[in-house]
Parts: sequence; structure tokens; C-alpha cells
Amino acid sequence: MSGPRTIILGASHWHVPLCARAIGEEHEVVGISDEDVSLVRGLAEAWSAPVEVDWRSLVDLPDLGLAYVFGPHSGMAEKCLALIERGIPFVVEKPLGTSLAELVQVRKAAEAAGVPATIPFVQRGGPADRWLAKAGRPTYQRMSFIAGPPSRYLDNGNPWMLDPAAAGGGCLANLAPHFVDLFLQGSNESAENVDSRLSSVLHGAGVEDHASLIITTPSGREAIIEVGYAFPGSPLKRYCSYTSAGEAGFASIDSDGSATFTTLDGATESAVIDLDSDPLYDPFVRRVAKTLEDGFRGLPTLAQLEDAMRPIWQAYDDHGGKEDGRP
Repeated sequence: MSGPRTIILGASHWHVPLCARAIGEEHEVVGISDEDVSLVRGLAEAWSAPVEVDWRSLVDLPDLGLAYVFGPHSGMAEKCLALIERGIPFVVEKPLGTSLAELVQVRKAAEAAGVPATIPFVQRGGPADRWLAKAGRPTYQRMSFIAGPPSRYLDNGNPWMLDPAAAGGGCLANLAPHFVDLFLQGSNESAENVDSRLSSVLHGAGVEDHASLIITTPSGREAIIEVGYAFPGSPLKRYCSYTSAGEAGFASIDSDGSATFTTLDGATESAVIDLDSDPLYDPFVRRVAKTLEDGFRGLPTLAQLEDAMRPIWQAYDDHGGKEDGRP
């Protein structure tokens, strides 16, 4: 197997199976770790890689060229800092920690050490992103992404996602970063004002199962972002819909993929697009492999993750942190 010698930390994360084929084809996996090794035996066999409970035993393997950081959010910053200390480029899942302070610490350390890092903001450049871009730079944008119930994390081997101390939050910290990032990238601005609502009424878990953000930029551009763990367990997996009003017109996408774009002169085009985000992880891994030698040029940066997470952590702070599911 050619490709960089790679380690996968926290390999029982539910996104890893979405990346597994591409990882096996693009990288030489030399070790994987997870607190419950029984959950990752299949991956270990597929990659012909040893499994360790303690990720620390992997970061000192010789000639490592790349690492993927998954697992409980409460341990992400420590893993990233260990990789930075050893000069190992890494891919890290959002939100990278359970506070903005942890993310800032990692971002500053990586920049100071010159260690490349990127984040799987897989919605970037995806079908929804491309369609919304027809409207041009967004003036007003609305994005709704309602995933299945929190119990699915018990079923897929990630029960820590329902532990506020380990996850740092619920649907807002988990789902919203993608859509905050899309809006900030599209508008080419930062979030100036943030209004928010969080609720755990539907499932009564320790983390919120519904959240809404209203983000306003310095020039007055606005995004309304709704996320939740409120969709029933179903083959449909989720509800999602998006609209964007911009300098070129108005674009909209419904949950079934039906999409329309109306220009400023009133002409409308229609299409049906695939809104399933799961297939977007495979091409992301292949872009990681392609850009590794260039420091992940063109892929999302830690600074951009920080921009996306800042209004999210502010929302938790505005709602009292612990009361709404964040330590």
C-alpha cells in the first residue's frame, strides 16, 4: 500500500465507516485506537492495522505522515496537541473540543509549529452548496437540518454523544458547524451578532435536541440556522431544506432534493439534487490525500473552524452552558 503512514484515533466515530474505503485506498493505515476496541475490529481487519485502546501508543510510531482525530470531543484537543508536538499533519472532526478556548489553543499551536490541519466540512462544494451559490453572495440564508433521534448514538457505538461533559453540547455543536461555515464562506464575512434558542424538551436528554441560531454579519447579512435531533428513526435519516436570497436571485432546496432558482428578472430553473451528506466524506478523504504535500491547500482550516464555532459556543454561553448541555 502506498500513501502516507496514517493513524486513526477514536475510530468508532460514526463518520469513519463513511471514510473507510477511501482511507484504505489512499493511505497506509499503521494503527487505530478506540476506547472500545471491539467496535473497530472490522476496520482493523479491513486495513490490516493493529488496534490500541490508548491512542498515545500510536503517536510515537515511526515515520507517521498523517493522523485522523475522531472520538469524544473532550479528548480532541489533547490528541491534536500531541500530534502538533510531533509535527504530524492531521484531519480533525468538528467541533475540536468542548470550548472555544480549546480550539483556539490548538489553532495557535498548529500555526506556530507549521503543522497542517484540516476539517471535514464536507458540505462545502457539495450539491446543496453549489445550488445555493446560484443566488450569489447571500444576503439572507435559511438552513434547516433535522437529524434522527439522539438514541441513534447509543445504537452506533457513540453513547458519549449524549454526555454533556464528553460531547460539549448536543445538536448545535454537532450539526450547526457545517451550516455556519457555509454561510460565512458564502458571505465572506464573520458573525457579529448571534441570537439563539436551545431546547431538550422532545427527548429530555442531557444535551439539546433542537437549536436555532440567527447570525448577523457586520454588513447586515443574515442566516437562520435550525438543527435538531428531532426526526424519527427512519430510512429517510433526516429532514433538510435550504433557501438563499442573494445578488443574483433566490435559490431553494426542499428535503426531497427538489430545487429551484429564480433570477432577478423572474426566470426559474428546476432540478432534483442529492442532499445525502454521507457520500461527501469519501471525496473529502481523497482531497486530503491529494493536498497533503501542499499543507491541505484549498481545504478548510482551523481558523475557519474557529470562525464557525465562535457563534456556536457563544450561543451555549448565552444559555448558561451547563443548563443547556455544555460543561
